Amino acid sequence: MATVIGKGKGKSKGRGKVVKAASAPDEGRITLLKNGGVTSPSGFLSSGVAAGIKKKKGARDLALVVSTVPAEVAAVFTVNQVKAAPVRVSIEHAKQGKIRAVVANAGCANACTGVDGIRDAKETTELVAASLTEAGLPAKGSEVLVCSTGRIGILLPMPAVRRGVKAATAALASDGHHAAEAIMTTDTFAKHVAVRIVIDGKPVIIGGIAKGAGMIHPDMATMLCFVTTDAAIDRTTLRRCVDEGVARSFNSISVDGDTSTNDTVIVLANGQAKNPKLTAKHPQLPLFRSALRRVMKELARMIVRDGEGISKVVEVTVKGAASAREAKLAAEAVGKSTLVKCSWCGNDPNWGRIMDALGYSKARMQEELVEIFYDGLQAVVNGQRSLVPETRIRKIVARPEFTITIHLHLGHGEYTFLTADLTEEYVTLNKGE
Repeated sequence: MATVIGKGKGKSKGRGKVVKAASAPDEGRITLLKNGGVTSPSGFLSSGVAAGIKKKKGARDLALVVSTVPAEVAAVFTVNQVKAAPVRVSIEHAKQGKIRAVVANAGCANACTGVDGIRDAKETTELVAASLTEAGLPAKGSEVLVCSTGRIGILLPMPAVRRGVKAATAALASDGHHAAEAIMTTDTFAKHVAVRIVIDGKPVIIGGIAKGAGMIHPDMATMLCFVTTDAAIDRTTLRRCVDEGVARSFNSISVDGDTSTNDTVIVLANGQAKNPKLTAKHPQLPLFRSALRRVMKELARMIVRDGEGISKVVEVTVKGAASAREAKLAAEAVGKSTLVKCSWCGNDPNWGRIMDALGYSKARMQEELVEIFYDGLQAVVNGQRSLVPETRIRKIVARPEFTITIHLHLGHGEYTFLTADLTEEYVTLNKGE
């Protein structure tokens, strides 16, 4: 949650101040559903089965998410120049029209696999379409998106995929938690969430699942995310909401500074809530946008909390920057700094490293105006140490989660970046795959 601090620019005096948190205006109208996920919205089914793709016997490794009616789609994919076969196939399918299903496997990324990988990804979509059609849910291969996650450079074991698709179709149900388990790789827990809002008197639900723990960084993190909603919404409007939501969630987190070849966020909206269609001019679109962003932020925070080898989750907010873009530059510089992240691991506030990161961030700053707060407790005033005892700030940095708020006092630009510390365990985990 963002931290609100004193307005105006200029020097401040005293021993330092404590700041209070403020909540977003729509938060009171968004209800978090207990144990929710991708099947919380009306008209969605999912499953997760053990197909034999992962080496561990009996581990769930193939997930299927299905809309009982064709759904509008908006998707965001990795900007990595090396794109996995499923990413290439899904990009093309997402352009063609409405979508009925998403199939995802764990244990094999199907990346750097050439034309054979493309062939296997396309075959997987056709297998899902045929299996759904047999089950009474008519679909075409072009109405199926495909995702993969796992080791790069190996081909999908297609006999296992074929068995898995049939088993996943037979197991389709309104419980979405098995699907969340089936997309995990180095994750230590399944990630799922759902919220409810009311649009024009109609209950609307947005739910989602995600995977991710390592290679987490903007544009995008090594992650898969599938979000579903029963809202009726115009396709163009949905895509704008998704782009904005991703920018403020999955593209505002970092664990280790790496991204990957398979990163994908897919949002399906099937209209089963029967609300009047949301468009850019609908007065309640801001509420839907806030709810979608809430789902994405919750999943993004789970990814950072599950970061490989981390011991702390840190929310860095920059306020008072000359522009929103410069606030982002400053926040990302702090959140990505190896030196800063190492100091957090050692329970050391070391705000000098933060000042250093701000200085090389390309964001405009005046050293003598900078203020830095740890969980609302001021450590830096006018670019210098405050009179708050360092022992108090060290206790904050020793917590598993804390916030750092930086005020540059140069304008109204603001940005929040979620990150983590860097530990010895991260190195140990990633010595081999």
